[in-house]
Amino acid sequence: MEKPELKKYKVPDEPGVYLFKKGRKILYIGKATSLRDRVRSYFSSDLVAGRGDRIVGMVAGATSLDWKVTQSVLEALMLESHLIKHHQPPYNVDEKDNKSWNYVVITKEDFPRVLLVRGRELFQDVGFTKPNIRVGTFFGPYPHGGQLKEALKIIRKIFPFRDSCVSQSGKPCFNRQIGLCPGVCSGEVSVEEYEKTIRNLKELFSGNFKGLKQRLVREMKVAAAAERFEDASRLRRQVHALEHIHDVSLIKDEHRIASGGGVRIEAFDVAHTGGTETVGVMTVVSSGESMKAAYRKFKIRTATNDDVAALKELLSRRLNHSEWPLPRVFVVDGGKGQVRGAQAVLKGAGIEVPVVGVVKDERHKPERLIGDARAIQAYEKDILLANSEAHRFAISWHKKRLSARMY
Repeated sequence: MEKPELKKYKVPDEPGVYLFKKGRKILYIGKATSLRDRVRSYFSSDLVAGRGDRIVGMVAGATSLDWKVTQSVLEALMLESHLIKHHQPPYNVDEKDNKSWNYVVITKEDFPRVLLVRGRELFQDVGFTKPNIRVGTFFGPYPHGGQLKEALKIIRKIFPFRDSCVSQSGKPCFNRQIGLCPGVCSGEVSVEEYEKTIRNLKELFSGNFKGLKQRLVREMKVAAAAERFEDASRLRRQVHALEHIHDVSLIKDEHRIASGGGVRIEAFDVAHTGGTETVGVMTVVSSGESMKAAYRKFKIRTATNDDVAALKELLSRRLNHSEWPLPRVFVVDGGKGQVRGAQAVLKGAGIEVPVVGVVKDERHKPERLIGDARAIQAYEKDILLANSEAHRFAISWHKKRLSARMY
């Protein structure tokens, strides 16, 4: 497909799932907060840097485009997984080994647990490797590990379930006290009642939001007619929650760059004096300009005289802010150790954004860039500017803290 061909498709500015096709064959399936913005991004001039040569080839080979609108990003996330599993599109399944995907496992027990696991654990030749767990049903693959974790938090508020807790002390566990567990440990829920929750979860993870809501409405009416008003009220709350999902946290992985807008580059640096007053900062550059309103400061809490550990804490805390859009590139000050540390944090969060390291000489001047070659080629000037700003910002704040400490 070429960019002019997009004109014949009226892609909506709504959440959903999009499908690139070649004839009847589905080449690639993805989900988006805005179908229109995401589809347009596949025809940008810097697609190679952002997605790689394979995706460029996929777009070039596609002959048509299709999409399915959903009511929320959560629904799109579930539908994307269901469609990938059903259709096995080559540009989805070939880009990751099964062992790298994320899956939701429902265990085979009287009171099943709902667990998030990696494919490498699920598909061992000797069976599932976690102790004392029998797999009943599993759903996936889910390409977006970080978003799946956020999705489970949302789902658990609607349908409280048991996770890793194995206690049967008769006392309510912590999750029960905050409303995220139905009370398995304390004996407050029967096997039959809990099975209804598991049925709801299975339908939801299968992507059948519409069918699930319709069934819950029917059950609500039956409960009300039988004067089981507590059950009817609970079902009404679940239906309302499914229809008004607050999934802002799921938008954090969406690169919604409006036409004519800039590319966000984030740089991180750590400053300290012999482990004293260790601080970290984040700076943001877009289209050659410093976005100083987006700069952030972090007082490092856990690392002492360890730059890599401090950087990992800094990045982890930055990723907790789902209201901040993700950048096109993460820039770190340092060599292979810092780059690998940053990559480990991103991988743990299920986020796939390139990392570039700025290696300095003995005078702390940029000597070379390491890491993602495509990102370096596409954004070298912005990377260097962001790094320079991060170094200046970190040193300045560190000196202020040292001065305040002395006086």
